[in-house]
Amino acid sequence: MLAHHEQVRFTSRGLSRRGFFHTVTTSALAAGTLSLRDMMTLQAAELRKQGRSMILLWMNGGPSQFETFDPKPEKKEVTGETKAIDTAASGIQIANGWDNVAKVMNDVALIRSLTNKEGNHPRATSQMHTGYLPSGTVKYPSLGCNIAKMLGDVEHELPSVVSIGNTEGAGFLGVDYEPFVVDQPGQLPQNVAASASVARFDRRLGLLGQLEKEFSDRGGQTVATNHKQLYSKASKLVLSPQTKRFLFDDEPQALRDRYGNNDFGRGCLLARRLVESGVSFVEVTSQRGGGNWDTHQDVFSNTSRLIGTVDPGMGTLIADLKERGMLDRTLVVWMGEFGRTPKINARGGRDHYPRVFNAAIAGCGVKGGQVIGASTKDGSAVDHDPVTVHDLFASICKSLDVDPAHENISPLGRPIKIVDGGKPVMKLFS
Repeated sequence: MLAHHEQVRFTSRGLSRRGFFHTVTTSALAAGTLSLRDMMTLQAAELRKQGRSMILLWMNGGPSQFETFDPKPEKKEVTGETKAIDTAASGIQIANGWDNVAKVMNDVALIRSLTNKEGNHPRATSQMHTGYLPSGTVKYPSLGCNIAKMLGDVEHELPSVVSIGNTEGAGFLGVDYEPFVVDQPGQLPQNVAASASVARFDRRLGLLGQLEKEFSDRGGQTVATNHKQLYSKASKLVLSPQTKRFLFDDEPQALRDRYGNNDFGRGCLLARRLVESGVSFVEVTSQRGGGNWDTHQDVFSNTSRLIGTVDPGMGTLIADLKERGMLDRTLVVWMGEFGRTPKINARGGRDHYPRVFNAAIAGCGVKGGQVIGASTKDGSAVDHDPVTVHDLFASICKSLDVDPAHENISPLGRPIKIVDGGKPVMKLFS
């Protein structure tokens, strides 16, 4: 019999799949017929059935909130040359140049009250990917790799984590969740095409297995095991027909044009194709083809060029996911490592400013057409509803139905939570 605190949720069709799963596993655990390890395996399998995934649009260098989604048109000394434009969401304005994103604003929630203390590029980048500041003793996995561990299937032929550009790695989670890096979206990744027949390829793998076993028997078990895992994943990909997902041959030219004829736009199109094929996490980095968002000088001309690259890809990605019925199970997050100063410096640029910055989120249960929090009128501080890095990460986990308090064990035997603190921003979901 179920204890009084066990919650079983019913839908209009009766007991929900999630409620049924909870009832069965809890009862089996209480009866001693299901171990905790078995229950965790079943929970992971249940999450994978939901088919949820995340796409991170990473603005490397720290984008200015004033030239993106928190313009201050009434403060000329802050906004400079930037103007505000209306969006599809009544009452919400964003910076000029973001015309494609403006069209999908009813599906996008803006957070204008992100706040942090870290203003150093490498440290803030690591923190905004992992939720932890860098440590000399622990190599923390990125949130994306943690999500893939909870949502992905290591037996899937495509990698669970794909990075279009550089990113943080899997840390102590191991090679199963290490990002597969794509340098040229729209082209077959290097060394993926088989250079020999399948039979000859299999013979080579067999010989490699013998060498690995000999090395393992002589004391190199850990290295041999990791090497075997890595080559197993690589060979599975090489022989898989799923590699065609990296190519755009079956995509209409008109759609490719909408995404944009640049690495970021092609990266967004590839991200959609990959999550459509079961990849759990894809990161697309905006930094290539002419610099990044670290605009210490000429902020207006530099951001205008960057916006022209990012806006088509981002806007089309959200619209494309929605048109295909995928947005309700795909979370799209736009962010960088920090914001920029309200004061324009002597070089016409903006400097690092983690005290207040912004992010944009769409899909997977997030209610679009709204703004969370606000900065002050001069953009120097959070006015209300501050959102910390941990709050943001907890909200991402809630959207994906991942437990942020889930613990992985580090090589030193220390339990490490996916998110150590913070609370989900409930306004995002209502």
